[in-house]
Amino acid sequence: MLTAILALAVLALVFGLILGYAAVRFKVESDPIVDRIDAILPQSQCGQCGFAGCRPYAEALARGEVDINLCPPGGEAVVMGLADLLGRDVKPVEGGAKKKMIAHIDETTCIGCTLCIQACPVDAILGAAKQMHTIIADECTGCELCVAPCPVNCIKMISVKVAPATWIWPYPPTSQQAKEDS
Repeated sequence: MLTAILALAVLALVFGLILGYAAVRFKVESDPIVDRIDAILPQSQCGQCGFAGCRPYAEALARGEVDINLCPPGGEAVVMGLADLLGRDVKPVEGGAKKKMIAHIDETTCIGCTLCIQACPVDAILGAAKQMHTIIADECTGCELCVAPCPVNCIKMISVKVAPATWIWPYPPTSQQAKEDS
């Protein structure tokens, strides 16, 4: 018995040393600008920018392939942060500024199918199979990815009430807009 425990401990130590060496020796260096861009993005992994997640969008931004205004969940704050980091002009979020929305589940209609839980990229839905589900409002990014999979249409998007924390300052009119308005 003692021999078996000692043999497993030695094997664990040897494999640990091998893995530690491999981690140092074969470390892949990432682009520091991609890491900084990724840190600004909201990490909602919603795909509303046209990419599979925030990291691929950050990589495309670093290569200069896409614009900085494609992240609706991040809104104006992310656009301003990206503009500051990358030295680009601030632009309104593509598709216009959307009202902040969160999902709401009609708990009397929910059948507990878990399809919405599987679709939510930020784990903002709480529930179990064949049990009623609910939304954790503070975690919901309003990406609407949970609405389509619901077979009983019990998920609706509701507007978040405007408060100092959610209010978005409107952009000042550009000189072109000012000429058109007068």
